[in-house]
Amino acid sequence: MRVVNKDLLFIPLNNVQLKGDIAIPKDAHSLVLFAHGSGSSRLSPRNQMVASYLNDHGIGTLLFDLLTYDEDRNFQNRFEIQLLASRLKEATKWVQQQKMYQSFRIGYFGASTGAAAALSAASELPEIAAVVSRGGRPDLAMKDLPFVKAPTLLLVGGADKEVLKLNQRAFLSLNCEKKLEVVPGASHLFEEKGAMEKVCVLAATWFEMHLQPLELYE
Repeated sequence: MRVVNKDLLFIPLNNVQLKGDIAIPKDAHSLVLFAHGSGSSRLSPRNQMVASYLNDHGIGTLLFDLLTYDEDRNFQNRFEIQLLASRLKEATKWVQQQKMYQSFRIGYFGASTGAAAALSAASELPEIAAVVSRGGRPDLAMKDLPFVKAPTLLLVGGADKEVLKLNQRAFLSLNCEKKLEVVPGASHLFEEKGAMEKVCVLAATWFEMHLQPLELYE
């Protein structure tokens, strides 16, 4: 079992303060920021499960709320992809300004509408080293997809037929290293036995591959 340092953060952005949970395993050199889907939060049990698995594999995680409590009460805000993406970009910049994380390679994990926000943000931040989407809606960021440079993994449930079609269409617009993985029999929330475990393994493998320290590429 790895030693993991966990803290509650308050991330100061332009005019709001967002609450986040950060976990950094001993000797970590990478950090994955989570962008949650509509109606979800940093307390999402599925995303917490993925984060815990990443921590066990030496990858740091930051789960934070993209919207304040009052903002989330406005249902429409949950689908304002540009607002969510701007929050993710601002949080990324904040992380990069913290001395202890300045050498970390950064990745994004997005679920549902959060995946669109992650891809939109990644299209403008070349330093993002990898993106994983779980049951995502990359189609909501279609205009940004051709500009994403980060290696991108799209994870979709095999029983989530409509979202699978949307991901297949979005996949064609990506010009980066990319992969579409279908989890057989899984629905949109990956509630079936073993489905989330499969997501954890695929996500960790992708991040381990692409979030290696920069000196390994030199």
